[in-house]
Amino acid sequence: MKLLGFEFAPLFIPFERRLQTTVVFQWTVSFIFLGFSSLGFFIFLFFTRFYYISVAYLAWYVYDFNTGEQGGRRFQFQMNNPIWRYFRDYFPIKLIKTVELDPSQNYVVGYHPHGIMSAGAFCNFATHATGFDKIFPKIRSYLCILNGQFRFPFFREYLMSSAIVSVTKRSLSWILQQKEKGNFLVIVIGGATEALEANPGKFILNLHKRKGFVKIALQYGAHLVPVYSFGENDLFLQMRSEKRLWVKNLQLKLTKLLGFSPPIFHGRGIFNYTFGIMPFRRPINTVVGKPIAVPLIKEPTQEDIDEYHKKYLTSLQNLFEEYKGQYGIDEMQHLVFQ
Repeated sequence: MKLLGFEFAPLFIPFERRLQTTVVFQWTVSFIFLGFSSLGFFIFLFFTRFYYISVAYLAWYVYDFNTGEQGGRRFQFQMNNPIWRYFRDYFPIKLIKTVELDPSQNYVVGYHPHGIMSAGAFCNFATHATGFDKIFPKIRSYLCILNGQFRFPFFREYLMSSAIVSVTKRSLSWILQQKEKGNFLVIVIGGATEALEANPGKFILNLHKRKGFVKIALQYGAHLVPVYSFGENDLFLQMRSEKRLWVKNLQLKLTKLLGFSPPIFHGRGIFNYTFGIMPFRRPINTVVGKPIAVPLIKEPTQEDIDEYHKKYLTSLQNLFEEYKGQYGIDEMQHLVFQ
């Protein structure tokens, strides 16, 4: 039903779709608001008769401060939580394997594109909803995110209950130097700047100057793996800034200052399909490419880093070209690295 330019959802739809919408709404609100809300709640408790909760948690927070950089604290129940299957089916999200992964190796994985909220990265690699543990047996995934997210009280516990860790060099090194191999470290390489380019039909990746992930792969002999999620950029509509350069310049300055991007975007609502903060129902197909063998070089030179960075870009480009036709992308469309 359409009213005042809005397309509203039917009154009667299958209960399962209602559950999918509820779970995705919870995740979206958590992504946008839960960090600062938990900080506000933590401070608020200090001024109530329940102040002892914040005092006790503060002691725990100090004691546990580095856990996000030491492999996190995943819970299998949360990884296998049934609610993530509703999250998966909302879009839906699929994980596609192209080759087997050797559990005797470690992997540094580039996830592309960033999109607005990296929904595919979360579902595929921070949960088992798409069957990562079955598709790649004996491989342990980690989704690496900004370290600042682990500074929010309470929220950090929610993050670490899934396979989420900090993306700092210290964090990556801690995991890669463990005796147990088969670690699969997923980094959303393009970062906050790339999120500002997330729009349907755009394939712009912020990669030319992003080489830190290659350096750490060389330092630990971890194989590089390109991953491309077809559909990640289709979940939201973002205000285009080509004709409003002052807006884009402001966004870039805020991104540099804050560490995260402030895109101006919208998706759909809970009860309408036209406008809101929830992602549109668009399929996401996440293709895991072939690993690039990387030698162990404790002190790689810039030439070493540039060589394997170039190999990575070529492999990612080939992955995109091979699979784009299967997911409705025009033959004339190509990845643009900037």
